[in-house]
Amino acid sequence: MDKFIPLSVPNFKGNELNYITDAIEAEWVSTGGAYIDRFESEFAAYVQTERAVACQNGTAGLHLALILAGVEADHEVIVPTLTFIAAVNPVKYLNAHPVFMDCDDSLCMDMSKLKKFCLEECNFIDSKLINKSTGRQIKAIVVVHIFGNMADMPAVMDIAEEYNLKVIEDATEALGTYCLEGRYKGKYAGTIADIGVYSFNGNKIITTGGGGMMVSRDPGIMKRAKYLSTQAKDDAEIFLHNEVGYNYRMTNLQAALGVAQLEQLENFISIKKENYQIYKSKINDGLNGLKILDFREDIRPNYWFYSLYIVNLEKYSRKRIMESLAKANIQTRPIWGLIHEQKPYLHNQAFMIEKALAYYTRVANIPCSSNLSANDVYRVIDKIAIHVVKQGD
Repeated sequence: MDKFIPLSVPNFKGNELNYITDAIEAEWVSTGGAYIDRFESEFAAYVQTERAVACQNGTAGLHLALILAGVEADHEVIVPTLTFIAAVNPVKYLNAHPVFMDCDDSLCMDMSKLKKFCLEECNFIDSKLINKSTGRQIKAIVVVHIFGNMADMPAVMDIAEEYNLKVIEDATEALGTYCLEGRYKGKYAGTIADIGVYSFNGNKIITTGGGGMMVSRDPGIMKRAKYLSTQAKDDAEIFLHNEVGYNYRMTNLQAALGVAQLEQLENFISIKKENYQIYKSKINDGLNGLKILDFREDIRPNYWFYSLYIVNLEKYSRKRIMESLAKANIQTRPIWGLIHEQKPYLHNQAFMIEKALAYYTRVANIPCSSNLSANDVYRVIDKIAIHVVKQGD
């Protein structure tokens, strides 16, 4: 049988073992230790923010971000429908209500529809955006940078300023992505909005096994994020807690792994860019009816995931392509089920969902690990090509 080619797995070829061994030998393995401080500091330096706060995972970071944005029970939060459900569930944790927005061709939130929704479906009264159909206040927007692409941040920040909304960047898939031009030139994904959140899950571009990170341009928000994520300790010696806090801390072992991974991030991005370009040139130019989706031209993406797009649904089935690759021992993944169609969210408002429906039926993700060799990439392409020939291209 051919070698298994996974979709996206970690790459541990740096100082991971050295740093983890050091943490174990120092006997700092839990939620305290030098590597946590080091990871936060080096991460902040990489994305060019003053401070970063490590947390348990990206979902915990998003939960805290919503709290810090002032979201409370019965508020509404505008979210994308085309995303992983972890970007939306924290809204429910607070007994608030998501309002689902469509995507554009970047797969990120459609800002023209967001603007239309605010203008036509809401009233702006006393500096509050009120949803006409529900009477609830819309408090925030969660923008997700899908697959390492980047949403139109100038547009969403203009809308947020006009309607007094907080913006949370879910950059869990976009560590290393940054703007190449415009007023945010040089700004990294996650550092433009009020609060940014990252994930280090096992399939992300760098991993700590789990884990996440929060950033903000507001030092007060970062101070409060640290406070809430560490059980809201007002006096650690006599255990005084004036608020309900959360055990959302990262462990020192995870942080040790993160420091080693961060050292390799730019190399990972270079490898992923090279493999992306091979996929794109061979599939877009050689396989009629299929293509690899582009990233925005005004950004340096991190090339996290590669999206195989079926142009011609009459000729090709996403399911059949994925089944064909599975038989060849190649792992793929369909794009997520749209969140507004999931059972917990059927009764929530969804506004003009159109493109997301089309992309849902046409996109599959193909192997993209940073330790993927060029030979592996060509093997994936060859297996896709064989399937195309069998389908009568």
